[in-house]
Amino acid sequence: MKRPGLKKASKRVSCSKRYKIQKKVREHNKKLRKDAKKKGVGKKVKKDIGVPNKAPFKEDILREAEQRRSKLEEEKEKNKLAKQQERAQKRKKENSASRDADPKAKKARKVKKMGASKIMPSVNSKKHLCSELNKVIDASDIIVEILDARDPLGCRCPQLEEAVLKGEGNKKLLFLLNKIDLVPKENVEKWLQCLQLEFPAVAFKASTQQQDKTVQEKKARFATLNGVVDQTKGVACYGSSSLLQLLGDYANATGREGSLKVGLVGFPNVGKSSLINSLKGMRACNAGVQRGITRCFQDIHISKNVKMIDSPGIVAAQSNPKAAMALRSLQVEDKQETVLEAVRTLLKQCNKQQVMLQYNVPDFRNSLEFLSFFAKKRGFLQKGGVPNTELAASTFLNDWTGAKLSYHCKAPEKPSLPPYLSEDIVREMQKGWDLDKLRKGNEETLRSVKFPNQASSIVLLSKGPTAGVLSDVVEDKPAPEPTEEDMEDKQAKVGLQVPVPVNIDLSSVHTDDTYDFNTDFK
Repeated sequence: MKRPGLKKASKRVSCSKRYKIQKKVREHNKKLRKDAKKKGVGKKVKKDIGVPNKAPFKEDILREAEQRRSKLEEEKEKNKLAKQQERAQKRKKENSASRDADPKAKKARKVKKMGASKIMPSVNSKKHLCSELNKVIDASDIIVEILDARDPLGCRCPQLEEAVLKGEGNKKLLFLLNKIDLVPKENVEKWLQCLQLEFPAVAFKASTQQQDKTVQEKKARFATLNGVVDQTKGVACYGSSSLLQLLGDYANATGREGSLKVGLVGFPNVGKSSLINSLKGMRACNAGVQRGITRCFQDIHISKNVKMIDSPGIVAAQSNPKAAMALRSLQVEDKQETVLEAVRTLLKQCNKQQVMLQYNVPDFRNSLEFLSFFAKKRGFLQKGGVPNTELAASTFLNDWTGAKLSYHCKAPEKPSLPPYLSEDIVREMQKGWDLDKLRKGNEETLRSVKFPNQASSIVLLSKGPTAGVLSDVVEDKPAPEPTEEDMEDKQAKVGLQVPVPVNIDLSSVHTDDTYDFNTDFK
C-alpha cells in the first residue's frame, strides 16, 4: 500500500508472507532436482582419465587421437566456409535482381563510371593546395606576400614572386611584415629598409585573440567595455589603418568600378587569416597555432572598395634545407617527419646559451636531453614520472611557428636584387603607391608597438628564400644516397686502392646528437 507523502510504495512485507515465499521456492527447487535425477541430467560427466602411462604404444595412440581431432576441426572449417559462400552467392543474386528492377540505380552506375576518370583531388593533397593558390593569384589585382618578421628572407618564395611578375593583368606585389612585436625594433627597421628597395613594405602586428564571430557579438563586447578599446598584447592590432589607407588610395587612384581584390599569400602560419580577422574586427576566418588550417580560398569584404582573398599556405619544395622545411612546410602535420626531428634541426641553427636562457633549462648535450628538461619544467610527465618528450617537442615547435617566441634573423648589410628583378621592374611596381604616406604610417606603427629587448631574443641563422611549388607537376626529389653495390662498382672501375687505417679511438668521436644513458644512473 502506498503511504501518503511517499512517491513509491514500500517493499516491506509481513514475516508470514516472506516465510511462505521462501518455502515455495525451496519446494520448487526440490522438484526440479528430482526431475533432473530421474532424467540423468544432474549426473556429473566423468573425467577422461586419458591413456595410462603403462599402456603399450601410448605415443602412437595419442598421435592418432590428435590426427582425428585435427581432421574434425578441418571438416568444421570447410563446412563453415561453404555456408558463408552459399550465403554470399544468395545475397549477390538478391542484390542483382533488385538493381535490374530499379532504373534509377542503372542511371547512377552510368554516372559513376563516367565520373570515375575525373576524380577530384583530396583537400590535403599538394595538387589541391597549388590549384587553390593559383586561383587566388589569378583572381587578385594586388598580391600581398605576408612575411614573418622573425625570418623575412626565409618567408619569401622566389617562384611566387616570379609568377606574379610574369602574370597577366599588370598585378602589383606588396610586402607585409607581420609579427613585428616579436622582433627587436632595430631589426624591424633594417628589414623594412631592405624590403622597400624592391617592393612597398607595410609593418603590421595582427590580433591573435579575435573571439567575436558576428557583428552582434562585437557590439555586445564593446557595450560591456563602455566603449573602451582593449589594448592588451593579444587583442591589440597595429598597422591596420596604414594598410587600409594605402589600399584605399590605390583603388581611388586607379578609378576602378568594382572593389579592389587583394590576395593574401605566404607560407603556413605567417598570419594570413589573422590579418583578415584583425582588419574585419571579428573572426571571419579560422586561425590558430596549428599549421595548414586554411585549405581553400575565401573572399572577405573588408570595406566598400576593398575585398581580400584568403589562400592556403604555399607548398614548400623538398629541395629546401631541413631548417626551412621544419618552419615552413607541413611535413609534421602530414606525418612525413617526426616532431623530434624538426626540433633537432631547429636547435642546430640556434645558440645553445640563448635557448637555455629563453626556456630556463640547464646545459644539455643534445635535443633529447633538452626536451627531457623542457618537459620536466612544463610538467609534461607520463606515468611513473617519465618526461613526455613528444608533447614537449610539439609545444616547442608551436612556439617557433606561432606568435609566441621571440627570435630574429640579421638583415643583410649590402642587399642586392634577385635575378628575376631589375630596376625597371622595381620602378614599375612602386608606381601608383603613396610611398610617403606609407613611410609615415610605418613610423607611427613602430612607435605604438612594444618591442622585446635585443638580449632576450634568440638569433636564428636564416637559410635564405624558401623554394615553393606552384604547379601540380611532381617535383624533383633529392638524389638518393649511393648504396653499397654502387660503391663497390665504382671502386671496381677505379681499381684497387691502398686501405686507409681507421681511427677506433672512441674518445675522439664527436657525439652531436647521441644520448648517454649512463648519466641518469651515476
